[in-house]
Amino acid sequence: MRIAMVSEHASPLATFGRADAGGQNVHVAELSAALARRGHDVRVYTRRDRPDLPDQVHTPQGYTVVHVPAGPPRHVPKDELLQYMTAFSRYLAEEWDGERPDVAHAHYWMSGVATQLAARRGHVPTVQTFHALGVVKRRHEGHRDTSPAERLRLEKLVARQANWVTAGCSEEVFELIRLGRDRLRISLVPSGVDVDRFSPHGPTTARSGRRRILTVGRFVPRKGFATMIEAMTTIPAAELIIAGGPDRAELDTVPEICRLRKLAADLGVAKRVSWYGSVSREDMPALLRSADVVACTPWHEPFGIVPLEAMACGVPVVASAVGGMLDTVVHDVTGLLIPPRDPRACANAVNAILRDRRAASGFGAAGRERARSRYAWDRVATDTLRVYDRLVPAANPTGATIRASV
Repeated sequence: MRIAMVSEHASPLATFGRADAGGQNVHVAELSAALARRGHDVRVYTRRDRPDLPDQVHTPQGYTVVHVPAGPPRHVPKDELLQYMTAFSRYLAEEWDGERPDVAHAHYWMSGVATQLAARRGHVPTVQTFHALGVVKRRHEGHRDTSPAERLRLEKLVARQANWVTAGCSEEVFELIRLGRDRLRISLVPSGVDVDRFSPHGPTTARSGRRRILTVGRFVPRKGFATMIEAMTTIPAAELIIAGGPDRAELDTVPEICRLRKLAADLGVAKRVSWYGSVSREDMPALLRSADVVACTPWHEPFGIVPLEAMACGVPVVASAVGGMLDTVVHDVTGLLIPPRDPRACANAVNAILRDRRAASGFGAAGRERARSRYAWDRVATDTLRVYDRLVPAANPTGATIRASV
């Protein structure tokens, strides 16, 4: 099968944890690799954000990345990319005129806009995965939400018009139904984890003498690092490692990190909070294995790759009871779920795990088994192919029309 993956801002080649690089990048990379292993021809279309990037990159994992010339060849914050989606869609349409894919799978709402505009000409069946919904972001972030004003309107059209939609978690299924999507044309297909790379066995990053709490992600307020820093005031004799963002030497250039460092200093915990900087995919398993507990405390989270990777490494997890983590983390079995934005609950959960090594070991073993049995990428690829098989050879788009004027 010829599969076009469209991921306008999230390149599978990007470094995890940098600006606008997170779970979507990992998802697209790992799903593409799993499909390529099964013999499918996978091409990932992502925006060119550096002038020195080649037109195409043939990855060792067997899929091809195509750098689409839409907008300036430099980093542009994703919330400013909508203006370039018409150019992106034209490029896709011309590419697909020459070599029509059997199915086009769009990741994120702006990719959906570009994909559906391009797919109309060749009647290419479309699958949509949102990774995050604007209505949820607006609900939790309010005036902090920097999404373009057109997002809610266009996202609803994309949700209704795609031939099929895959939701990353149970909560998202209900959000999509509220947007007007037919429940019978939604499949629950979660993200996954490489259970061979992320396992309890292998190298471990060096530790200090303290018990270690690890948290990983992009430095935006909604990721909830402040919650974990505030919790450290009542977690004695432990260190907090915060990983992600740019290289360590460049951390002072990130406003959110500066804000968090000041918070740690004001609370008197700065000496027990360390900033790790960017982490390659190759080094992430060793860092996760070094932790006594991995904390994931966002305000909201469509899925959450890090807690799943921690579970695969046999590390207990403390996670906000939101979004996809309500599906992946089984409370009191693979870790502990807590209310979001609640430092006291966070501290209580982390302390409970640090105090009881037997319970921590049990959480880790159960987490590993859950990740291996339900979230291995080959299982996710199988679920995704079932969706594609519903649409190939073709299905006519239904619903409202997205106009090229966006």
